Amino acid sequence: MGVFNFNEEDFENIREQAEAFYATIGKVYCPYFGGDVAFNAKGLRHLKFKSDQQARPRADQYPRLKLLHYAPELLRQSRTVQGIWKTRRFEDQKTNSRWERVVKDVTFYEFMAVLDAVRIKVIVKDVWGGEKHFWSVIPHWEIDKVNSRRILHSGNPEDD
Repeated sequence: MGVFNFNEEDFENIREQAEAFYATIGKVYCPYFGGDVAFNAKGLRHLKFKSDQQARPRADQYPRLKLLHYAPELLRQSRTVQGIWKTRRFEDQKTNSRWERVVKDVTFYEFMAVLDAVRIKVIVKDVWGGEKHFWSVIPHWEIDKVNSRRILHSGNPEDD
C-alpha cells in the first residue's frame, strides 16, 4: 500500500499542519497563467467538504491534506496544463451585502507532476469575473483488483 493511505491516529496532526501551512501561502506565481493563483479559503474548504452541507470522509481528506504542501511548488513549476474543463454552474456571489447563487462560466485547469517521487494532480478553478484560485490536490490512485480497495501510490513506477 502507498504511503498516503489513511491513518486515523495521524489525522488530527496532519489536518492542523495542513491548515497552518495553507494560511502561510497566500498567492503563488504560475508560469502557465503568467500570473498568480490564490490559495484562499475556498480551496481549503473544498479539501474538507464535498458541498456546503457534506463533509468529506476522513479517509478522503487525509491524503489531500497530507499532499497539500506539494501544490504551491507544482504550480510554481507548471508551464503546461494537462486538462481544461469549462462549464456553467451556480456559484455563490456577494451582491449588495447579501449572498446569492448566480450562474457563472467556470474553468477548471488540471496540472500533474511527480514531485519527490509522488505523483499528484492540482486543480485550479477560475470563475468568470474572479481570480484564479487553488481548488484541490488529488493523489494518484487505482483500485486493487483483489480486494477492491483504493491503492494510493508513492510514484515509484517499478513498484506501483
